[in-house]
Parts: sequence; structure tokens; C-alpha cells
Amino acid sequence: MLGALDLYVAAGTPIVGLEPSCLLTLRDEFPAILPGAATTALAERAQLFEEFVDSERIAGRFELRLAPMGGRTALLHGHCHQKAFDTVSAAAQVLRLIPGLTVETFDSTCCGMAGSFGYEAEHYEMSLKIGELGVLPKMRAAAPKTILSANGTSCRHQIADVTGRQAYHLVRLLDDASAGA
Repeated sequence: MLGALDLYVAAGTPIVGLEPSCLLTLRDEFPAILPGAATTALAERAQLFEEFVDSERIAGRFELRLAPMGGRTALLHGHCHQKAFDTVSAAAQVLRLIPGLTVETFDSTCCGMAGSFGYEAEHYEMSLKIGELGVLPKMRAAAPKTILSANGTSCRHQIADVTGRQAYHLVRLLDDASAGA
């Protein structure tokens, strides 16, 4: 990993990723497992897509024509890693770039999936219990026209598998809105 990215890190290029559990590992677990200047530099450059877009927006360097979604609401579930690194607000800000889209966030526990944890037979029931503490009832109760959003792959699977509703990564929502602009 370090060898593949060292030229980009040295040049100050942001290392951008979509999946919270994977990207944020570069900021947390990777430096703990392999401490040193190279991993520290990589950790400092690692950003979730929404952090990158939000920082570029604030700097005035991000412009994307987006079709309005007036009258629509997006219900955003924050992945556990997003919550731990306080990046849910960046995801909400990026969704708010879509004109007319109301973005709602909510406090909740984990969705219960935790990677493959919820798919493992011995953890399945516990996974459901965890999800039912907040995330799954909230998603299930959302109005049918509410857009469900979750950036974690495991979160989207848990929501779909248990509630029968599809949640979308914010990149998909931006793509949909840009296609209509």
C-alpha cells in the first residue's frame, strides 16, 4: 500500500475513498499496525469522498451542476466509522448540494452488520438486535418517497435485507442529480 501510494502522498495528493470502513482504516488501524513517517503521511492525506468534496466546496473549487430534487428528503444513516471520525456532517453537507433536497440525520447505534459480522450464523440474531435499536426502525418508518442514504456497504446491505428498502451511497445520489442537470 505504501509503495503504491508513496509518490501521491509525497506530492500532497489527497487519497480519496468511498467506503468508510476501508478508507478510515488508513487513518486509524494502519498507523497503529505499521507506525512510521510514511503511514502518518498517508493517514494525513486519507479522506472520504464527502470530506474531499466538502473541503473543495469550502475552498470554492467544487462545482457540479445538479438537478433539483425539490420536495424530496434524504434520510442519512452514518456508518460507525463515519461517526467515530465525525464525518457524518460532511456527508450531510455534500447531500445538501443537491438543490431542494432536505437532508435528515439521526442519532443511532450501529446498523448491526459490522462488515461480515451479521452474515455469520453465530452473530445473525445479535446483528438484528443491534440494528433494531435504532437504524432499522428509522429506515423502515421513513415515508415511501424518502431517499435512504448510507455510505457503508454493510449498512446498505443490512437495511435492504431487513427492511426491504434500498439505501444509496451519496455518490449515487450525486450521480443521479448530475445526470438530470
